[in-house]
Amino acid sequence: MKVVSTKKAPAAIGPYSQGIIVNGMLYASGQIPIIPESGEIMEGDIKVQAKRVCENIGEILKEAGSDFSKVVKTTCFLSDINDFNDFNEVYSEYFVSKPARSCVEVSKLPKDVLVEVEIIALV
Repeated sequence: MKVVSTKKAPAAIGPYSQGIIVNGMLYASGQIPIIPESGEIMEGDIKVQAKRVCENIGEILKEAGSDFSKVVKTTCFLSDINDFNDFNEVYSEYFVSKPARSCVEVSKLPKDVLVEVEIIALV
């Protein structure tokens, strides 16, 4: 196993890694809209927060030697499923290869953010 860690994405806020590579696959922890430089939450609506989440994911992918085209599965957590269409608008700009996906509403996310996304990708 190889730990993936980059300062260009938010540091883990608990006892976990940004990502782990095993047998040519990256398993990345869920990303929320944290600004890596400050550690603060990106304030704004679902589109603003989703963009920050995708940018964080992009940095983890890059550090692992991968990219969005190699993502095979995502799991997306929304605090309000009514944000589904707006979330998809941003998501589709990054995940153009259309990986397999689950997207669900949850009652609460860390730091009261609107969205969290985790990925599995080839490296």
